[in-house]
Amino acid sequence: MEALMDAIGGINWLLVGQLTTLALLVVAGPLIVFILAFRGGDL
Repeated sequence: MEALMDAIGGINWLLVGQLTTLALLVVAGPLIVFILAFRGGDL
């Protein structure tokens, strides 16, 4: 159990947050393009 707590404590949570935000932005761009194309191109 102590090894698990050490592993969780050793995670760089700032890096995890930044990578998660980057992934959301990368996914959101094409998603918006596909939604606009599906709706006929009108905002």
